[in-house]
Amino acid sequence: MIEETLEPQEEENELFENYRIEVDKGQSLLRIDKFLMDRLEQTSRNKIQQAAKADCIKVNDKPVKPNYKVKPGDIVQIFLPTAPREIEIIPQDIPLNIVYEDEDLIVVNKQPEMVVHPGYGNYTGTLLNALTFHFQNQKDKEGNPVRPLMVHRIDKNTTGLLLIAKNEVSQTILAKQFYDHSVERTYTALVWGDFDQMEGTIEGNIGRSLKDRRVMQVFPEGDYGKTAITHWKVLFRFGYITLIQCRLETGRTHQIRAHMKYIGHPLFNDETYGGDQIIKGTTYSKYKQFVQNCFKLLPRQALHATTLGFVHPITKENIFFESNLPEDMKNVIEKWEHYINYNRPQEEETDEETINQSKHEVSNLK
Repeated sequence: MIEETLEPQEEENELFENYRIEVDKGQSLLRIDKFLMDRLEQTSRNKIQQAAKADCIKVNDKPVKPNYKVKPGDIVQIFLPTAPREIEIIPQDIPLNIVYEDEDLIVVNKQPEMVVHPGYGNYTGTLLNALTFHFQNQKDKEGNPVRPLMVHRIDKNTTGLLLIAKNEVSQTILAKQFYDHSVERTYTALVWGDFDQMEGTIEGNIGRSLKDRRVMQVFPEGDYGKTAITHWKVLFRFGYITLIQCRLETGRTHQIRAHMKYIGHPLFNDETYGGDQIIKGTTYSKYKQFVQNCFKLLPRQALHATTLGFVHPITKENIFFESNLPEDMKNVIEKWEHYINYNRPQEEETDEETINQSKHEVSNLK
């Protein structure tokens, strides 16, 4: 009887699967693509061959071609993007802010209020509906219709840079870069409160809350959830809120939002994680009205995917993109600049040199 171990490893952003198969001693020689087809449900031979072409099938830690024949004792590893749900994606003529596009990938600057992928409650009006329309007259190198293939996601009310593949080879290679944490990603965020230090790192497993499945929670003991690491750096202090940069080492669902909530600095106007309340500040009605006006200007969590760097899946060139802050975040930052310059209590004032330097740093973000 042939026996083997087959178990999915930890996934990144729930979009990737990494399988490890230990082949039993009774296994006869067999092409690896057929071997994997027999053991991986809902995986086509073409998808397996594309994974091999992308060097994402390894035997005993070495990449192999589809015609490699497995033998007893082999350790087979295969990395695959997660199979998409069977949802028909209807082409819709929705405006897109395209930053870059070639025959293998596209980078877009996602706007707020746009869901990335159709799902429960959002079957139309998504980014993939818009991309399907944009691609409808395009063909890949083999003459097949181009369709958008996900390699990562950002939340509905998070703005900024998003990378989408246009063929399975590119998808597999790019997804592997996300899985290996080799993609450079930084976000700009407004968070409640001030920090004692200029930079730091948050480590704590993230998983769905045991009380509310819609919310992600940090589990510092590591007994639940998946490893998550966020590096943060102060860009500008407004006293009651702070503008920070976050660099992701991992890519868990709601990672920045959950991590900042965990350390007591929820994102400004993040309803899900408590940032839509006045957490820091004075008790004066004038201040409360000021914050409420800021919430109206920025009716979402203050989070923007600012930079994205990766290795091109085909040309192997290093590519880097940067996105300016959206108008809603700019407007709120300007209001806070004005507030601290004209309403800051005398005892909270810093020296003029520090103020001017901070103004310069903020102006560079606009």
